Amino acid sequence: MAATAVAFAAVGVGGLAGPALLIGIGVVAPALAAGLLWKVVRTAGLMSLPLGISALLVNLFLYPGATDALFSIGPLTATVEGLRFASEILLRILAITGAITLFYLTTAPSALVIDLERRGISSRVAFVVLASVETVPAMVERATVITAAQRARGLDTEGSVVRRIRGVVPLAGPVLLGSIAEVEERSTALESRGFTHPGRRTLLWWPGDSGRQAVARWSMVVAVPLLVVARAVGWLGWLG
Repeated sequence: MAATAVAFAAVGVGGLAGPALLIGIGVVAPALAAGLLWKVVRTAGLMSLPLGISALLVNLFLYPGATDALFSIGPLTATVEGLRFASEILLRILAITGAITLFYLTTAPSALVIDLERRGISSRVAFVVLASVETVPAMVERATVITAAQRARGLDTEGSVVRRIRGVVPLAGPVLLGSIAEVEERSTALESRGFTHPGRRTLLWWPGDSGRQAVARWSMVVAVPLLVVARAVGWLGWLG
């Protein structure tokens, strides 16, 4: 809920100060409390880099209606208005990716899925969520193992860019085939455990949920639309 609230608030509040405050309160502070600040900064930075560079270049040089020029590169002119808008977009991207990264690093996928089921979500939907969350880490781990095995057999996967590109081809096949085989094995294991059996499952464990956590969640649910309305009527003009 915190990650969702930060993401929606970053888009709805806008400005420069709004997303910056959200990053500080909703990402940096809890990351410090969890001892994961460097991991969050590194991962969120890498995730934001491609989209951030694209947003910066497009808005800096192609912002419509801009008149205050900064500098020119050939036919392209960077403008103050474009730089300001690009900065807003970058802060929003950092707030969203930072919140999602913090959620990913602090929440066990199994606990998330079990809690979703406890709250009435279908086991099939919960399984899709779990599979989506675990897909990328599983493929990265499998690719690391396959790369180490191929190096042990004499395949050169380091050095120049050309050699690295050549090493991708023998790596892609085993990774994809291994993923397909894992899906089949997991499906068989789920069927043997009665996954498709109708009715609600009996859970032997679920994450703790205190009254303070419930109050915090509902407070965020209420706060996000209130922030958007306050921004629309001009009460948050000081945020820029």
